[in-house]
Amino acid sequence: MPYFLSVALLIATFTSDRSQQVEFDCIIRNGTIYDGSGDAPFQADVAIRHDTIAAIGDLKGMVAKKEIDASGLAVAPGFVNMLSWADRALLIDGRSMSNIKQGVTLEVFGEGFSPGPVKRNKTGKPVDSLWTTLGGYFKWLAQKGMSPNVASFVGATTIRMYELDQANRPPSPQELQRMKNLVSQAMEEGAMGLGSSLIYAPATYATTEELIALSQVVAAHGGMYITHMRSEGDFVLHALNETLRISKEANIPAEIYHLKINLSRNWNKIDALIGKIDSARLAGLKITANMYPYKASGTGLTSRIPTWVQEGGGKEMRKRLRHPAVRKKVLHEMEKGIPYKNSDPSDVVLTGFRLDSLNKLYKGKRLDEVARLHGKSADETVLDLVIRDKSRIEALYYLQSEENVKKIMALPYVSFGSDAASMSTLKVFEDWGAHPRAYGTFAKVLGKYVRDEKIISLQEAVRRMTSLPASNLKIMKRGRLVSGYYADLAIFNPATIRDLATFENPRQYAEGMEHVFVNGVQVLANGEHTLAKPGRIIYGPGWKKR
Repeated sequence: MPYFLSVALLIATFTSDRSQQVEFDCIIRNGTIYDGSGDAPFQADVAIRHDTIAAIGDLKGMVAKKEIDASGLAVAPGFVNMLSWADRALLIDGRSMSNIKQGVTLEVFGEGFSPGPVKRNKTGKPVDSLWTTLGGYFKWLAQKGMSPNVASFVGATTIRMYELDQANRPPSPQELQRMKNLVSQAMEEGAMGLGSSLIYAPATYATTEELIALSQVVAAHGGMYITHMRSEGDFVLHALNETLRISKEANIPAEIYHLKINLSRNWNKIDALIGKIDSARLAGLKITANMYPYKASGTGLTSRIPTWVQEGGGKEMRKRLRHPAVRKKVLHEMEKGIPYKNSDPSDVVLTGFRLDSLNKLYKGKRLDEVARLHGKSADETVLDLVIRDKSRIEALYYLQSEENVKKIMALPYVSFGSDAASMSTLKVFEDWGAHPRAYGTFAKVLGKYVRDEKIISLQEAVRRMTSLPASNLKIMKRGRLVSGYYADLAIFNPATIRDLATFENPRQYAEGMEHVFVNGVQVLANGEHTLAKPGRIIYGPGWKKR
């Protein structure tokens, strides 16, 4: 095997003079290697020098500054979080505690929104930002320092808002050209591609043609298109058709964010959904997906409100909703199921308000119960609360089936993403809406679905957390345990790794991850953070170093 060959060459080179011994920075001994390929595991040692995997094999007789006994532990490449909202959290606390404790060594941002570009206001200063471009954010974060590596898509919503703000209309030819220029600039600054979130305003105002035009720019830079599709419920197959059309007409690989089917009346569409994706892949389209292993999603209560009334942003929406005629129309549409046939109020749990008074009254309660306490219908209650709280109001939506979660997890082209920030126990995060996926996504896959329920094998789960997303993103020398690759490693106990976070108590770190290395530096040792921040920016295929 190649890893043994690399060791043989290494030994031959350095032992011609037997008085000379090879010294590594670290040797991880006696572990079971899951190299990210999906192949069967094997017993071997792993040596690290500087930021690189220097050797894999039987390293008896070799010496290092530090050694780790990995007997009984799995040694894998560091995990890739394909959907992370840690862009702001890492500026506050660069340790990335909730994800490092699960072995995540790469956070990927950009579901619709990205840290740049940021438009300047009339004074010439950027609005609420210390940078104006995606590249500027990368530089700022790198200067602050972070434990994991970081990558980002450029958000289609961010691009649209830069040029059109919250307007519900197509861009003019001149505006579209400026949007394309912004996408091209972001790609040259290191974006992985274009990310969209088409279920939310103002993203939902974008036409398919607009997305194709922007994706064509991304394709010219070698990037990919990744999308939260327009529907994950009643119109999920139509939404998938749009994704496939964008992939085909822009000649670009496409990935689906958190692949799922919402609402019980739609659960039986799962086979049609998978069949359509499989057919597209057989026809030559590069279609992949990611998921999180939970039946409940987390988003804003505003997702129950028709998007046309949200034009202009929250302030304008609240102003309109106070007008009796507009409110009457909105309630009529909500009753008829617009924007996408709303879920039953009993399936929605309110998890976070801006106002403490509303938190005390309603936090943790289901929408039907809140409506009874409020004394109005569920739809009227939603409008009243959104107006009063002046926020989108965080909520959990219990809309998926466990059977479908398992079916999606079994698909070989599906990787994983938390769809959450990476947080810690610092007080600053106490008011952040928390879903257990922020603390348990990767550990839950490895514990519940791999070890306990055997939905997929451990080597296959590791492949889907490592080499699959790295390959999709065209990231070189990461995602595998191969001599010469960067030393991002996750070392865990397959018998004990598990998630502890629950919907009732989501802020609990996972267990079973023993050691984590990022770029050859140990950031987790015996389950405890070392405070090291060796993370780097991982640039996309169109990056032009400046």
